[in-house]
Amino acid sequence: MSPTPAFPALHRRGFLGLAAGASLAALTGCAPATSSTGAAGEPRSGGRLRAAFAGGGARETLDPHLSNLFVEVARSKAVYDKLADYGDDTEPVPRLAERWEPSADLTRWRVVLRQARFHDGKPVRAQDVLASYARILDPQQAYRAKAALALIDLPNSRAVDDRTVEFALKRPYAEFPNALAAFSAYIIPESTQDFSKPVGSGPFRFVSHTPGRTTLLARNPDHWERPAHLDELEFVLANEESARVNALLGGQVEYAHDLSPVTARSHPGMTVVRSPNSGMQAFAMKVDRPPFDNRDLREAMFLLTDRQQLVDSTLAGAGQVGNDLFGKGFRHYAEDIPQRVRDLDRARWLVRKAGAEGVSVGLRTSEAATGFVEAATVFAEQARAAGLDVKVEVGDKSTFWADSLKSGSLSSFRSGAMPIESHISGRLLSTSTTNTTKWARPEFDALYDQAVSTADPAARAEVYRRMQRVLHDEGGYLVWGQVDWIVGTAARVGGVRPAPANTLDWARFDGVWLG
Repeated sequence: MSPTPAFPALHRRGFLGLAAGASLAALTGCAPATSSTGAAGEPRSGGRLRAAFAGGGARETLDPHLSNLFVEVARSKAVYDKLADYGDDTEPVPRLAERWEPSADLTRWRVVLRQARFHDGKPVRAQDVLASYARILDPQQAYRAKAALALIDLPNSRAVDDRTVEFALKRPYAEFPNALAAFSAYIIPESTQDFSKPVGSGPFRFVSHTPGRTTLLARNPDHWERPAHLDELEFVLANEESARVNALLGGQVEYAHDLSPVTARSHPGMTVVRSPNSGMQAFAMKVDRPPFDNRDLREAMFLLTDRQQLVDSTLAGAGQVGNDLFGKGFRHYAEDIPQRVRDLDRARWLVRKAGAEGVSVGLRTSEAATGFVEAATVFAEQARAAGLDVKVEVGDKSTFWADSLKSGSLSSFRSGAMPIESHISGRLLSTSTTNTTKWARPEFDALYDQAVSTADPAARAEVYRRMQRVLHDEGGYLVWGQVDWIVGTAARVGGVRPAPANTLDWARFDGVWLG
């Protein structure tokens, strides 16, 4: 191994905790949507909270590195810890990592662990971290965090001591904490093979699991951060939204995950918690093929879109308009780019200039996500007003994502919260494996390489702004909406935070209590 370079002081923002949750605006026609903290009074200990989620039946897993369904992610978050997780603005915040610091050239990162223990009493060690990452990077497996951790040069990484890991990277990477917070990058005890009775270091211990029905967890009194308020946490599976709502209203559960705006508005008896900015709703144009290889036509698509109508009609107002960029409100988002507004006259002119007037364009969509088909139908009408014949094609929801990645020229698209850097690296580089728009520009790739190898945060942020200006002018994502995530709770539930989906405080139960 080469000599260890000097490690400068870590940028202090990496250690900031989460701010207290802000109050939420009311849903149209519904009782005020707020964190349920106020309804349940002051925090108190005890009781069992039953949380209803959609399940996956035989496909479900207790293996945290395979977590994919919302219920699997929520269970993994309760039982395990990651080195870091995303704050409300997707800034990585330390979890099992107490701190981290890079070498001067950004090719080595030293991570110091907290004094934490697994549920069996054994300490969380650097060797457990390296073993967990080695498992995720196994070339024979398809673990969710593999792409995020792929830049780690694992053979040249090492455990300095039991609480210090030194990661060697394959290239300079200023955003390495994003990888520590990657989706499902949980730390498990070294040599773990069996997940039938999972052992983690999280705020809840495993008690029992009935596949396709329930999972029962109990408070971990020795959690490094704080003991949970709840004595027990039970995950109850209910695939249909109506079943989750009826169970909540009937007192069989106290928390119902993933509700539609219409449902939330129709049942004023529940406490509604809205998590603003939890997802991006878009249409993806493939820029490598007709007709959207024509920049004028892409601009026409941006300008013919009535974003407010789409938000009002397909999200029932539970969201805000988008600006054709991912990550509104997140770290590095280009707030200085003016909001794009509808200009139907210029859109018509651009359609004619592109020679696309009357051209038939298939818009692929499906019921793979709530509101996809409705939004596609509304958008098709808007496009016809500009002279484009957009035909909605409803496909098989089970194959939609794979089909839309490789086929067609226009499709419905959505994304949950993640750092803007992760969105770019996963979807917008020539080498990206989920590049739905087929955006492939060597000069854009070079800007990304410049950004992630720039140590100065302000200089790095300016490169991200340059990249977003290019995408706003020429890219293939027509981002029309930013979606709120909605859950319902009983009035006696407190501490549910309105954090964006996929961030640290979303579906997090160690700070929740029963009044």
